[in-house]
Amino acid sequence: MFKRIASIILVVVSLTLGGCVATGGGLKSFVDTADGYEFLYPNGWVEVRVSNGPDVVFHDMIDSTENVSVVISSVTRGDSLEEIGTPTEVGYTLSKNAIAPEGSGRTAELLNAGKRESTNNTYYLLEYAVTLPNQQKRHDFASIAISRGKLFTLNISTSEQRWQKSKTLLEQVVRSFTVY
Repeated sequence: MFKRIASIILVVVSLTLGGCVATGGGLKSFVDTADGYEFLYPNGWVEVRVSNGPDVVFHDMIDSTENVSVVISSVTRGDSLEEIGTPTEVGYTLSKNAIAPEGSGRTAELLNAGKRESTNNTYYLLEYAVTLPNQQKRHDFASIAISRGKLFTLNISTSEQRWQKSKTLLEQVVRSFTVY
């Protein structure tokens, strides 16, 4: 009887651990201890050096238009996201100032704006439908947080067609973003 119970427990533990591995499968970790943030990114994506732009950029080796980036900005007002505005207000401001600024030829529609709480920080999660000047449809998903007087924005962008296929994986990337 004891062997049967031990066998059942072993099977349950094995299945549970296997499920944990599958959840994070296909992702690698990026950590920037100097600036104080980290996130997961998809296997098969490579880091690209960019001057005068985001702090870090990764893109898919096959489709280089599919990318994730982190931008660090100074906070001009407020020490928390809540002091700056609601998720919808911040999402609208981000769309007008960064994703589709005037004169860029791009348009951005805020599809969803939400909030994620962690023990140390608040993150706004913002989802956009973006149209480029050539009428190509894109999907952007961002996580924003404030830490040490800086605004951190992780943004992931892909074509609308790829979004439907890779939505779950790309959402894991955005939700993995942590500042400290």
